[in-house]
Amino acid sequence: MNGDNILLDTNIIIEIFGGNKVFADRLNKIKTFYIRSVVLGELYVGVNRAMNKAKHLKMLSQFLTLGTILLIDEVTAKYYGETVAYLYKKGKPIPSNDVWIAALAEQHAFTLITRDRHFKEIEKLKLQSW
Repeated sequence: MNGDNILLDTNIIIEIFGGNKVFADRLNKIKTFYIRSVVLGELYVGVNRAMNKAKHLKMLSQFLTLGTILLIDEVTAKYYGETVAYLYKKGKPIPSNDVWIAALAEQHAFTLITRDRHFKEIEKLKLQSW
């Protein structure tokens, strides 16, 4: 798992679910993409808070057939610890869930597609902003 593999951040998926055709078209051009288990958890929060839970659950289930879910392991935890320490030393901590996402992207040399600017604080991270 390296090279130009793509890892999607939560905000990108939410934009697609919200009907952002530009993002959906971009994603359709990507052969393979990955979703972190933390991102999946954040998406389930949204599903459980939605007015029409069944509709949103179906949408999420269908979307998940298109990508691959990646789980945290010992190596991810190592990257997470290094990244948190680096960000604190730099004086620029970011939300914990986002550090987990960044750690997995670094671990597998993925490009993280996001709209969150705070990921730029992690210089080793390959980013693509949509």
